[in-house]
Amino acid sequence: MKAYVFPGQGAQFTGMGKELYEQSPLAKSLFEQANDILDFDITKIMFEGSAEDLKQTEVTQPAVFLHATILAQVLGDAFQPDMVAGHSLGEFSALVANKTLSFEDGLKLVFQRAQAMQKACAIEPSTMAAVLGLEDAVVEQICQETPGTVVAANYNCPGQLVISGSITAVEAACAKLTEAGARRALILPVGGAFHSPLMAPAQEELGRAIEATNFAQPICPVYQNVTAAAVEDPATIKRNLLAQLTAPVRWTQSVQQMIQDGATHFIEVGPGNVLQGLVKKINREAQTEKAEL
Repeated sequence: MKAYVFPGQGAQFTGMGKELYEQSPLAKSLFEQANDILDFDITKIMFEGSAEDLKQTEVTQPAVFLHATILAQVLGDAFQPDMVAGHSLGEFSALVANKTLSFEDGLKLVFQRAQAMQKACAIEPSTMAAVLGLEDAVVEQICQETPGTVVAANYNCPGQLVISGSITAVEAACAKLTEAGARRALILPVGGAFHSPLMAPAQEELGRAIEATNFAQPICPVYQNVTAAAVEDPATIKRNLLAQLTAPVRWTQSVQQMIQDGATHFIEVGPGNVLQGLVKKINREAQTEKAEL
């Protein structure tokens, strides 16, 4: 069975989507539609912007979403998913790909999510850090014992977690994790504490936007970050999508569940190759490839 997977923030690069735009009339019209929906020239930033321009959450999120969803549409009949999943922001791309959301509604939600997250980041100085080489339970325990807000935010693959929280708590946890034998505990260049309780202020705004959006019956299940299980009920998808802001991304568990449910072939749709690498680390037997035009 084929599982299509969609990357999140961090996969962006200068020139992303340009080849698609130049090679496919459908892609070109969708990119131009996106400029109109967002009311700014996102394609110009994607194709010509600096790494710094692309790092702003309000640009990064729609840019990664557009690259992935437009590529999935351009694949046409070749795009035949048995199941889909997306890492963090990538879940929105997955929901457009499996027809739960329309392209326009997905893009609007992603932009509203990015703006709400940006505002939440401004409330308290916060960050994230990658932790390598420790058992999940050890990382969770140290986060619990550290004063302030710090939680496990991304379960990327065995031995690779990301923690998230206030700057002081994340720094303190990193020091303890290194003492506990982490191969590395490295602060990441991100704008805030995504997938932590510090994103709670963004939930109200995103909640209203999600509630007002039509979620249709999908053509195949989505394995959502919050539950790491197959979901097809639109009301449940809505709930999980909102919960995702403050909950961890259970990527390891999602991939394991997809394999248990019959996935043999993982196809990454969008910028970068990060998810293929993670899938291989979760299960060496899994076949992975990148979706190409």
